[in-house]
Amino acid sequence: METPTHVALLRGINVGGRNPVDMGALVECFHAAGYGEARTHLQSGNVLFTTKRSADTKLEADLERALQQRFGFAIPTLVRSRDEFAATIAAAPDDHGSDQLRSEVFFVKAPLTVDAVLDQMPELRAGVDSIAPGPGAIYFSRVKALAGKTRITRLMAMPVFQQMTVRSWRTATRLRELLDEARDER
Repeated sequence: METPTHVALLRGINVGGRNPVDMGALVECFHAAGYGEARTHLQSGNVLFTTKRSADTKLEADLERALQQRFGFAIPTLVRSRDEFAATIAAAPDDHGSDQLRSEVFFVKAPLTVDAVLDQMPELRAGVDSIAPGPGAIYFSRVKALAGKTRITRLMAMPVFQQMTVRSWRTATRLRELLDEARDER
């Protein structure tokens, strides 16, 4: 039986010189914790790896413990299986990622829910910002030509934002491709 591929989305590393994490050391940490075929994408904390375990809060907690021990600071971690990640990408609005928009995916860490985030969502700017709920994520876009007028920074300043991690649409779709390639290689 093949071992499923997952992606770990680490929050807040290598951002503005804070919480520096070497990608080689990150891969070593995953291997030392017993996860297979670990590899990173970009410098912002995207780790593809294999495990027979389910992508759940216990797996996330185990990874967070291993990361804390290795790097000496807390690194909030969200894990999605290949199928869960693919479902999130597939559910995006049709125009998400279009040339006229700057689009991102805000991944929500359990036990926080998408509905709970939407209930707290500050007022965004009409004609500039748009949001849509998805499985375990919120799709956010702003019109490129008006990006300086976005109000999404209001959400980013709220405590609830600490339980989310953001990936650009380009990075999110590339991660899906890498997950698919890993599955197809087996």
